[in-house]
Amino acid sequence: MYREAFPEKLKIVFDIISAKDRLKSPEQTLTLCYICLVQQYLHIISFDIPYPANYGGVIDVYHKIRCLHLKGVKIILHCFKYGDRIPSPELEKLCHTVYYYKRDTSFINQFSFLPYNVKSRITPQLKKNLVLDDHPVLFEVLHTCYLLNDPDLKKRKKLFRHSNIEHDYFLELAKIENSLLKKLYLRLEAFKLKHFEKHVRFSDCILSVSESDLTYFQNTYPNTPSVYLPSFHPFDTLECKPGKGEYILYHGNLSVSENYIAALWLIEHVFSKIDYPVIIAGLNPPIQLIEKINVHKHIELKENCTETEMQTLLSNAQLHCLYTAQTTGLKLKLLNVLYSGRFVLANENMLAGTQMTKACVICNSPEEYIASIHQLFNKEFTRDDIEKRGAVITIMDNEGKTKKLIELIGS
Repeated sequence: MYREAFPEKLKIVFDIISAKDRLKSPEQTLTLCYICLVQQYLHIISFDIPYPANYGGVIDVYHKIRCLHLKGVKIILHCFKYGDRIPSPELEKLCHTVYYYKRDTSFINQFSFLPYNVKSRITPQLKKNLVLDDHPVLFEVLHTCYLLNDPDLKKRKKLFRHSNIEHDYFLELAKIENSLLKKLYLRLEAFKLKHFEKHVRFSDCILSVSESDLTYFQNTYPNTPSVYLPSFHPFDTLECKPGKGEYILYHGNLSVSENYIAALWLIEHVFSKIDYPVIIAGLNPPIQLIEKINVHKHIELKENCTETEMQTLLSNAQLHCLYTAQTTGLKLKLLNVLYSGRFVLANENMLAGTQMTKACVICNSPEEYIASIHQLFNKEFTRDDIEKRGAVITIMDNEGKTKKLIELIGS
C-alpha cells in the first residue's frame, strides 16, 4: 500500500479519506491529501468555555476539539464567558485561535422575542471574527445559532450540533421545578426556543447525538441532512477495571434540576432501602439535596470534585445507578460509566435513542433497582464482562466519530 510512502501528517488525512475517494494513482492521492490538509480549518462556536470539561455539554465540545486536534484540524474556537469559568491555557494548546466573548446576562434580555439563551450570546465581534476567512463553522447547540441565517455567512459550510431538543428539555425542566417564577421562565423559554429552532434549516447538516433525536430532525426538517454523531467523551479506549468495588455511585452536575431531582428520587426510593455504601458526587449540590443526604449515614456526598477525583470515583465503584425522568439528548454520564465503570443500572429514559441497552441492567422501578443492587454488589466484574461491553459500545468510539466529522467538514 503506497500509504507508507507518505509523510506522517498526510497518513492521517489518507486514513480520513473514505476508500471510494482514494484514487488509483499515488500521485493523485497525494495531491488530494494535501488539498484536504490545507482545508482542515474549522470555526467552533461554543455556548460556554469548554474547559474544564466537567459537565454534560462542555464534555462533548472539549473532547471534540481534542480529537480533531489529534487529526491535524486547526480549530478557531469562539466561546462565551460567564459564571465562574475563565479563559484556559489548555484550550490554547489545542486550538489555532481562541476568542472569548462576555455573555450578556442582564435581565432585560428576558424581554426579547428571541430565547434568552440566544439573545444573551449575541455580540457583533463574533461575526467580525467569523468573516475574516471562509472556513466551515460548527454551531454548538441552539443557543449559539443567531448567525446561522446571516447573509454574510450564506456561502459558508455550516453545521449545527445539538445536545437536546431544547424546547422539550426546557418543558421537562419546568415540570419538575418548584419555584413558580423559574417554572414560568422555563415554559416561556421553551416556547421561544421552539420558534427559534426553525433556524436550523439554514445549516448544511444537523449532527444528532441520539437516534431518537435524529428521527425528530429528519421528520421536522426533511430538506436539511441529519446524521447520527454521538457525543464525544474522555475515553479513547475502554478503561473499565475488573474486580469488585466497595460502593454505589450516582454522579452528575447537581446544580441542574434534572440531576438533583434524579438524586433525590434515588435516595428516597432506592438508596434509603439498602445499607450498602453510596456516594453521590457532582457540582454545586442544592441545600435540599445536602440535607437529604445528611439523614443517611451510609450515603456520602462528594462536592465539586476535580476531573481526576471524579474519574477515580467512577472507576472504583462497584455499581453505577443512573436515573432520569427525561428522554431528551444523550446523557454523557452514561458514556462516562460505560467506558470507565463496572456494573451499570439505568432506566429506559436514560437509554432512549441509544444502542446501549445490552451494556446495562435496565431498571424502571425502585424494586428493580434494589433487586439488581443485591444481585450485583458482591459480584466480580470480569474480563469477559469488559469484552462484551466493548463489543456493544463500538458505535460510541471517538476515532470513528472524528473521521466522520472531518468528512462532513470537508465534503
